[in-house]
Amino acid sequence: MPLLKNRLLTMKQLNSLQNAIFISGAVLMLVGAALGMFLRSVAPWIFAVGVLAFVAMQMQQRYEGENFTIQRLRRIMLLSDVLLIIVAALMFADYGNPFGLDQLTWLNYIHNNWVVVLLIAAFLQLYTVYRIDSELRKEKDGAASE
Repeated sequence: MPLLKNRLLTMKQLNSLQNAIFISGAVLMLVGAALGMFLRSVAPWIFAVGVLAFVAMQMQQRYEGENFTIQRLRRIMLLSDVLLIIVAALMFADYGNPFGLDQLTWLNYIHNNWVVVLLIAAFLQLYTVYRIDSELRKEKDGAASE
């Protein structure tokens, strides 16, 4: 039975190289988003590289337990990863008009709307990180008291 209890509390940890890639990706996303207002030709590339590194490492960090709440939170986190990828695509689309839309449609639906999607993705990331940590702590405290 102790093996089963340990199985309930496991969240796969990243090794030091993966952790460095994860943090580098987050920093590149931050730099790319900040440069999105000033160097619009370079910012999407920096942001996209950061997103790829961040999302790839976050996919490696799986939850291997059976807590439904944490599984649900992980799915929400994966949704925010998809939103980050969409942000990168919108940043590239913001640089020009690759979809061939008329100017008014492009201005209404594409131009600078990556900021809104980024805000939603960042909120979901923050929410899930804190809630997953809280749930893991709660599980650990519950297993320790048994």
